[in-house]
Amino acid sequence: MAYRIIDMEHYNRRAHFDYFRTLQYPYFGTTVPVDVTDALAYAGQEGRSFYLTILHAAALAADGVRELRQRIRAGQIIEYSECPTSHIELLPDSTYCYCTLYHHMALDDYYARAEEARKQCVDNGITEDAEAESMYFISTLPWLPYSSLLQPVAGGDESNPRLTWGKYERNAEGRAIMPFSILVHHALADGVHVGQFYRNLEQEILKYGNYVRSI
Repeated sequence: MAYRIIDMEHYNRRAHFDYFRTLQYPYFGTTVPVDVTDALAYAGQEGRSFYLTILHAAALAADGVRELRQRIRAGQIIEYSECPTSHIELLPDSTYCYCTLYHHMALDDYYARAEEARKQCVDNGITEDAEAESMYFISTLPWLPYSSLLQPVAGGDESNPRLTWGKYERNAEGRAIMPFSILVHHALADGVHVGQFYRNLEQEILKYGNYVRSI
């Protein structure tokens, strides 16, 4: 994946970068209830996977925040032009494997390629491919409408954002509300960047609603 090296001499978060790299646990995250009604309606109407529908929206939302495309490498920051996803696929024995997907393409192409990748990833196990540094790490807890989440990380300069969502539930108005979590390395991202991610995610999900209402 294409990337550029950030000029640390003119980097406006240099003090934050240096400070948070000294911490034993330099990560922070949030869990937010997200309205996924439009994505659910689109997936049902089009016969699409709701999982892939949310995955596509989340990946585009993350790519829209430059700080989420940044990684720490050898004391520097590199910024990818776009980042693929590495998500989990459940296996019949209740274990899982990792599956890599790219998302900057037409939706029809995305679903077709994603379904093929899901079939082929079984033999990969939990070994990441050579581009692991660039990836967003995706997990789900579709059995639980959770309200908080603690995620495992390697620590140090390991700086891949983690995106996770759980089981959606209908509220009193009949809207589908789903917990959605993000974990980031605080040397690279602050609350303002996480907030921008959630705003982007809301807009990506609304696009599905606009499609449903237009036909």
